[in-house]
Amino acid sequence: MPNGEYLRYVALGDSQTEGLGDGDDTVGLRGFADRLAEQLAAVDPGLRYANLAVRGRVAGQVRAEQLGPALALRPDLATVVTGVNDLLRPRFDAAEVAGHMEAMFAALTAAGAQVVTLTFPDVAEIVPLARPVRSRVFDLNSRIRAAAARHGVTVAETGRQAVATDPRLWSADRLHASPLGHERIAAAVAEAIHLPGSDDAWTLPLPPQRVPTGLRAAGAELRWAAAFLGPWLGRRLRGRSSGDGRTAKRPRLLPLSAMPDSAAEPGRESS
Repeated sequence: MPNGEYLRYVALGDSQTEGLGDGDDTVGLRGFADRLAEQLAAVDPGLRYANLAVRGRVAGQVRAEQLGPALALRPDLATVVTGVNDLLRPRFDAAEVAGHMEAMFAALTAAGAQVVTLTFPDVAEIVPLARPVRSRVFDLNSRIRAAAARHGVTVAETGRQAVATDPRLWSADRLHASPLGHERIAAAVAEAIHLPGSDDAWTLPLPPQRVPTGLRAAGAELRWAAAFLGPWLGRRLRGRSSGDGRTAKRPRLLPLSAMPDSAAEPGRESS
């Protein structure tokens, strides 16, 4: 398919693809996939778009729950972004996670879709307390690149850009991109697929800003841990997920202007 001509875009993944950090469940979530769909529709208004992502899902769940429905939609473009939730689990197997991703790459490309994925930034630069898992990020990124190369999958190298760890690209929880972060991710994917009008401006640094140091920095870390890390750990200990009881916000291919059936209560299962 010529560059930039896509009519059926399907997004698979977890909270980042669902759009957490860019809007909320009251006004609706946007996110990089919605933003990318907007750019695709600007090139071809005939675009139809589905977003199968659900927050909290690990790579194996994305494969088990979303791959089949995605194939049934016969996309000509698909984004597959998953693995962060695996990285944060006590038990992490990079080969297993990459294996799930490669299975999705293989199935979608065999069905005729152009597939795009991302690499992940150094989490220790975003959350200093996450330093113990930084080696996991580097390992997974290497495996994603290798799997992508075997199947002709396009990789948007968001993980290699210094701007990706700028705090302004992340929401208060530091786990999800901010609206600006989602905007940059969408721009990275658009450039990776050579979408008309795209360029590398997404890699440019933001204006300098003052960064807290010393006691102020330590206080900020403690406040973050209390507000976000504690509740996250609590859910893990109780065996719960932020995605419990949720379904995809946009399970059917629809024109971008069409509201999904669940728009009145985004992402929730009907009773």
